[in-house]
Amino acid sequence: MSSIWHGRISVSVFGEAGGPAIGVTVDNLPPGEYIDTDMLRHQMSRRLIDKTGLVAGDALMPSIMSGISGCRTTGSPVMALITNNEYHPDESGNAPLIARPGNADYTGAVRYKGFNDVRHDGHLSKKLIAPLIFAGSLCAQILERRSIYTGAHIYRIHGIKDTPFDPVKIDRDKIAEIRKKDFPVVNDRQGVKMRSDIAKAALCGDSLGGIIECAVTNLPAGIGSPMFDGLENTISQLIFGIPLATGIEFGAGFMSAQMLGSQYNDEFYADDHGYVKTKTNNHGGLLGGITSGMPLIFRASFKPNPTLGMSVNAIDCSTLENTVTGENSAENPCLIPSYVPAVEAAAAIAVLSHVADYPNF
Repeated sequence: MSSIWHGRISVSVFGEAGGPAIGVTVDNLPPGEYIDTDMLRHQMSRRLIDKTGLVAGDALMPSIMSGISGCRTTGSPVMALITNNEYHPDESGNAPLIARPGNADYTGAVRYKGFNDVRHDGHLSKKLIAPLIFAGSLCAQILERRSIYTGAHIYRIHGIKDTPFDPVKIDRDKIAEIRKKDFPVVNDRQGVKMRSDIAKAALCGDSLGGIIECAVTNLPAGIGSPMFDGLENTISQLIFGIPLATGIEFGAGFMSAQMLGSQYNDEFYADDHGYVKTKTNNHGGLLGGITSGMPLIFRASFKPNPTLGMSVNAIDCSTLENTVTGENSAENPCLIPSYVPAVEAAAAIAVLSHVADYPNF
């Protein structure tokens, strides 16, 4: 199934956006791990944003049905349920399927022979980041007790760029500080400019995409495998499980194609404590799919929200006739701020899945 991800741990997402509930099952987490429910709720809340991109309020805590007792993992699969309070049963089966530009309406109808739930995009919905964030938040807490920290920020929205992370030295306190912000950027002045750009797009009924930068600190060297099981392979697969993802790059990424080998290569040295490091970090903390001990840094791009506040040409899939969709002013003009915790979650799941095989974990 496409909604089940298998690694050292497994993550299974279930439900549809228009249904009574969505949820997730996370299997093979180590037993006895303390889970801070307040931290879980905070991470879940970060995905709830208003039309300006600011965090809009606290999320309800998902109902944990199994796998956690007394705030400790039991070793059983952790299953969490997120109830849809706006659910209204619809047994008519006559909901029209309008294939909107940029959405997966048409491809989903072809893939599932027209039987997919079209209310709020069903299992193709952007709301399905919520179960991923829950699963990733569990993994992040387990990693942090091993001093491994994952954090992300808005790297770019439209043409406005935030201050990037220092690729050689990531401050874990800086990561924690960004998590507490209502608009997750390093440079708050740039954040104000981004929000202004979002407001302008909203006035036009348009939308904006962007890039999210993520870093993982204190990863020991030697985690991962070459070829098909590299850590970057795993991260990439999970990132593309987030709706609207269009690309990913590690370290210098696509810029490396414009560099000489002598410019790109990161020279090794041993520091005063006997740790092997590199003077630069164009490799993004990964060589041959294996961690080098330097900070792991990657950037993921996401296209603009395809649901616009304007009329657009579309196709009625039931009649194959041309039509026009109406305005949908309820949609957020920019989803990038809400995707920051989802990117962190994807990274945490991938890292924990590899770290779990590391000696003395």
